[in-house]
Amino acid sequence: MPYRRLPNTDQARLRALKAVVVQSEECSIRDLAVSLKTVGEVRHFLDKFEKAQMEYQTCFECQSKAARKHQANVRMARLYISHFIQVLNLAVIRAEVRLAHKDMYGLSRDSNTLPDLSSEASLVEWGGKIIQGERKRLSVGGIPIYNPTIAKVKVHYDIFVESYTLQKGYQQRTQRSLELLASMRARADELILDCWNQVEKKFQEITPNDRRLDRCREYGLVYYFRSHEKIKE
Repeated sequence: MPYRRLPNTDQARLRALKAVVVQSEECSIRDLAVSLKTVGEVRHFLDKFEKAQMEYQTCFECQSKAARKHQANVRMARLYISHFIQVLNLAVIRAEVRLAHKDMYGLSRDSNTLPDLSSEASLVEWGGKIIQGERKRLSVGGIPIYNPTIAKVKVHYDIFVESYTLQKGYQQRTQRSLELLASMRARADELILDCWNQVEKKFQEITPNDRRLDRCREYGLVYYFRSHEKIKE
C-alpha cells in the first residue's frame, strides 16, 4: 500500500493548504470531506502563511541582489587597505617613515606582514585604523604615503562601510522573516495533518483503492509507493 507523507517545504505546505480551500469552494457542504470549522482555520492561517513566505522571499532576493554589488566593494576595500599597508611597511624599511610611527596605525613594529583582512569585520577595523593613523602621522609633520594616497583608500573604505552596513540590515531583515516563517510551520503541518485525516476518513469506504486515492489527492494528499510496490498503469 502507498503511504502519505507530510510536505517538507514551504511551497509544498502552501499547495496542500490551497488544495483544501479550492475543494471547499468547488464542493457542496454535504460532499465536503473537511469540516467547515477546519476550512475556516485553514483560510485564516493560509493568508498569514502565504504573506510570511512572500516577505521572506522578497527579503532574500533583496539581500542576494545587494550582496553581488557588496562583494565588489569588499574586494576594492581589501585591495586598497592591503596595498597601503604594504607601501607603508616599505617606507619604514627605507627609513622614509619612522618605525615608531607604526604604533599610530596599530601595526606591530616587529613584523611587516599584513594583518588578517580575510573577514569584513577585520576590514572595517583595519581600514579605520589606517585612516586614523595616517592622519595622526601627517599631523606631526609626516610625509604622505602615495600610490595609494589615504584619500583614495578612504573613498573605497567609505563605500565598503556603507554597503557593509546595508548588507547587515538586509541580513537581519531576512533572518527575522525566516524566523517568523519557521515559527508557523508547525501550525501548517498540524492543519494539513488534520485535513488529511478527515479526508481519508471521509473516503475510506470507496473502492477500488485507486479511486479512493484519487479522491484523496483532490484535497492535496500526496502518496508514495515503496520501492517494492508497482504503480498500476
